[in-house]
Amino acid sequence: MNDKIKPDWAGEGLLSRFVNLLIQTRPIYNLMKHQARQVLIKTAEKNGIPWRKNCETLEASGVKQRLTETVNSSIVYPDYYQVPFHAYSEGNLCWQAALEAPSATYSMALRVWPKENLTWEVAHERLRGSFHQVLATYGPQQVRDILDIGCSVGISTLALHRYYQKKQNHPVRTVGLDLSPYMLAVAKILDVKGEISEWLHATGEDTRLPNNSFDLVTLQFVTHELPHYASKQIFAEALRLLRPGGYIALVDNNPKSPVIQNLPPVLFTLMKSTEPWSDDYYMFDIEAALQTVGFEQPVTVASDPRHRTIISCKPK
Repeated sequence: MNDKIKPDWAGEGLLSRFVNLLIQTRPIYNLMKHQARQVLIKTAEKNGIPWRKNCETLEASGVKQRLTETVNSSIVYPDYYQVPFHAYSEGNLCWQAALEAPSATYSMALRVWPKENLTWEVAHERLRGSFHQVLATYGPQQVRDILDIGCSVGISTLALHRYYQKKQNHPVRTVGLDLSPYMLAVAKILDVKGEISEWLHATGEDTRLPNNSFDLVTLQFVTHELPHYASKQIFAEALRLLRPGGYIALVDNNPKSPVIQNLPPVLFTLMKSTEPWSDDYYMFDIEAALQTVGFEQPVTVASDPRHRTIISCKPK
């Protein structure tokens, strides 16, 4: 068992400081950003994900006309959100990020089981299924209302909604919430059958949704994109939104994973160059933060070789 808390390339260590210095050097950062993007696209297209074609199809769908109906004009974007993410200078607040997000999301699963020669479809289904299996074991037994915070283009939201719809013999109301109206506009296009009750443009820290109105709140691959103070505020908001006995569930990179800890230098340097809150995440005690805001002692499970799922209950 690996008891090491974090990778050597994260936090305040010598290696981490050296990598951060490289990233802060503008010409080197620009090169890293370009290379990180090329790695993403090549990985996707090599495995049958038509990255460029997917973007063209989405752009031709009329998605850009959905932006006006999606934007909440009262939103004040937090400072932490207005920084470059994922090799996009405007982070998630641009069309390029939103149009490429489905392909990037599908290719993410290919990194989890690289030696098994899985198709991207099978890898993606296994990635989602590993999270759902932990929910089935440690999460709520009956779910009527779900909130997926940081839903991006809604792939995680639709998979979660369909899982509970199939598992239960009663309807489920699911809400997808994100800070990027561009991502939400794409989510509406991908939600072809209108399965999701609402795609909500709001901050996770202040959703303006009613108290005690959900049985399950999820953050799927979101927390590593947040500074710890924002995560704590979102946890407190989730506690308010959940009914007594409801659950919060997070799935994200596992700092104790041997795969994460032993990434080759080129890969972890590229990753840090596109994830501005990476060090903050790997130093953040999520389980302690959940208990601090009022949740019960969490259960943490290594749900796949790269990721962990953390589940905690609101006291009844």
